[in-house]
Amino acid sequence: MNQFPILSLMLLVPLAGSVACLFSGAKAARQIALATTLFNLALGVWLWSQYQVGGDRWQFQENVALFAGFSWKLGIDGIALLLIELSVFLMPICVLASHSVDKRVGEYMAAFLLMETLMIGVFAAQDLFLFYIMFEAGLIPMYLIIGIWGGADRIYASYKFFLYTLLGSVLMLIAMMWMVNEAGTTDIPTLMEYNFAPEAQTWLWLAFFASFAVKMPMWPVHTWLPDAHVQAPTAGSIILAGVLLKMGGYGFIRFSLPMFPEASAQFAPLIFGLSMVAVVVTSLIALVQNDMKKLIAYSSVAHMGIVTIGLFAFNQQGLEGAMIVMLSHGLVAGALFLCVGIIYDRLHTREIDRYGGLSINMPKYALFFMLFTMAAVGLPGTAGFVGEFLSLTGIYQVSSWVAFVCGTGIILGAAYMLYLYRRVAFGEQKNADAAAMPDLDKRELAMVVALALPVLWMGVYPESFLAPMRNDIAMLDARVARAKPQGDAQLKVGAPAAKPAAGHGEHKSEAQAPEAHGGAH
Repeated sequence: MNQFPILSLMLLVPLAGSVACLFSGAKAARQIALATTLFNLALGVWLWSQYQVGGDRWQFQENVALFAGFSWKLGIDGIALLLIELSVFLMPICVLASHSVDKRVGEYMAAFLLMETLMIGVFAAQDLFLFYIMFEAGLIPMYLIIGIWGGADRIYASYKFFLYTLLGSVLMLIAMMWMVNEAGTTDIPTLMEYNFAPEAQTWLWLAFFASFAVKMPMWPVHTWLPDAHVQAPTAGSIILAGVLLKMGGYGFIRFSLPMFPEASAQFAPLIFGLSMVAVVVTSLIALVQNDMKKLIAYSSVAHMGIVTIGLFAFNQQGLEGAMIVMLSHGLVAGALFLCVGIIYDRLHTREIDRYGGLSINMPKYALFFMLFTMAAVGLPGTAGFVGEFLSLTGIYQVSSWVAFVCGTGIILGAAYMLYLYRRVAFGEQKNADAAAMPDLDKRELAMVVALALPVLWMGVYPESFLAPMRNDIAMLDARVARAKPQGDAQLKVGAPAAKPAAGHGEHKSEAQAPEAHGGAH
């Protein structure tokens, strides 16, 4: 089963489709792109069906030595599997959502297919420098998509996106070179088990953090995201929110936590502080937006704050919750940007005040928009609830105050999302052009239904998504356990572990008692 190079094939298929699109007319390019992404989705379904839950940690491994110590090494665990599935699932929707793009269609489709290759490469790479190449090269097609097919201020937004994300990654490259020199290998699974000196971990962690924090994005290096979303075409926003933002979280899971556990514990308070600010401040900013895309973009920053507190909770619930939030946000935020794009194609404005009462003339649209709004709020039974509940449960074991502050993000999320929905779908129809818009056509209905099904599936039966990654999360939790910081909700839980030899503590002699108490502290 694992002998067939399925991962290389999944990289090659969109790459070949990308080249074909460059030499095709508009109609042919659309057909090639859709066929290519659907074929890769079929490969993704086969990959998931063949993945052995509870089997080897690394499956579908490929290793071909190339040159100068550089190797084409691929392989996935359950975490990478789920993010690859998210990528291949969203790509056909992006192609269908690009109906309104009418200039240089061949190049546009080629850029998307190239980005699919690079996204899958990021999650499948097991060589350090192969990961870096895929991670950074993904900037190029997204930069072109925003800069060529974006809105009026697309040049500014594309440069800001490129510079923010590139500058942080220079430090990561320097850190990678030092790590290879120190450990003598570029193999990521080996490096995940390598024990770097605690003093070195501090600097290495900061170098990786500079890249991953921008990619998430974390507050205050998030300012490129609203500009990028507003200027990007609909499909660009879907894939940016759906997959590209998840690369930062994947980086923390794959590199920062297992390779630098002591440094991760050392900087956990920094992560918590930035996350709390992100959840509260960007939610309040979202509440006053009149541009639908900006509102959803700021909500993305708040949701990524929930991801980062889960990742650095140093327990299984937090880590699982962070992963589920990443998956659910990829679906829900992508669906919300699609909903904005659908009505933007009709009225060519994102101003919330230009709409109103759409449930009268667009009842199907209003129904699906409501479902995705509820999922963004975290309504039980939808994808949004499961991840947020697990993340907050995880962080509560570390800090009840962080859990309380970040929990307010759920209340604020309900405020801005329901406020958005009320102004768009309900109320009086003030504008005749908005009142005359037709409901969803077959193409649009196919896209929203395709997104609605996994949003409900994940909310009703999350075990489908938790099972593949449970063992990998447990291994990561065991790896970071030695550096686990003691939080306000863990003081009593941690005390008995410090005195395992004293089976009957109440019978200890007075001479033993001070030593035991000293160990507990």
